[in-house]
Amino acid sequence: MSDATDAPAPTAPTAAAPGLAAPDLVAPALPDAGAYLARIGARRPLRADAEALRELHVRHLLSVPFENLSIHLGEDIVLDEKALVDKVVGGHRGGFCYEINTTFAVLLRELGYRVSLLQARVVDEEGKLGIPYDHMALLVETADGERWLADVGFGDHSHYPLAFDERGDQEDPGGRFRVQEAADGDLEVLRDGKPQYRLELRPRELADFTAGAWYHRTSPDSHFPRSLVCSLLTEEGRITLSDRKLITRAHGERVERVLDGDEEVRGAYRDLFGIALDELPVVAQPNP
Repeated sequence: MSDATDAPAPTAPTAAAPGLAAPDLVAPALPDAGAYLARIGARRPLRADAEALRELHVRHLLSVPFENLSIHLGEDIVLDEKALVDKVVGGHRGGFCYEINTTFAVLLRELGYRVSLLQARVVDEEGKLGIPYDHMALLVETADGERWLADVGFGDHSHYPLAFDERGDQEDPGGRFRVQEAADGDLEVLRDGKPQYRLELRPRELADFTAGAWYHRTSPDSHFPRSLVCSLLTEEGRITLSDRKLITRAHGERVERVLDGDEEVRGAYRDLFGIALDELPVVAQPNP
């Protein structure tokens, strides 16, 4: 992964395609954005514009880890805006796509952006599509009418939002991205020429993702119940704790180390990710 340095913002067309308006789907669950902004180390923007969105997006990735610890701690995962904000902000936790993209949507709406939830199917290593509602991404409209694809819940991905209506390459510290037309009116998101996921353009409600979240929490066909992951973008690269293996990427160098004992693992969660755990997660469905 490239270093998390500033990249030029791509220019987004302001024209909206027919039938793709981004309505506010649910009343905001965040009466005061101050605590959330403090959580990600960001100031309240003066305007809901593209520049502020870029800053909020990267600050979120640098502060809120992509993690699936709840699955392995026996914690319930409730797709409710207030419960998720309480987890991410009050509990200083992260989550997977349904959780942290939802809370980011809540924050953006409070700050004046219009946000729609979009469902996506992830493309695997063999090029096969995952289940419907496999992933959640966000269509964000600024005060200037520009439309952006925001996604703080896909782990190692773009650092900044992608111009939703741009069909050429978009350079980002995370790679070269492209949003292109796909079959049946969908869009495909590519990174360095490799498809990442396929987006359906119809706006969805949070409850629509319940089956996808249940699948990824319980199914033996999902990798989440079979693996522990906590991963965070850093200024130098990325840190990932995969069960007891700490993977550090900085300035293009990758270092792996197996942590020694429960206290070192607990300390890594606390010191590297800001997550205080009374007990350590145990893989829910160990590989045979």
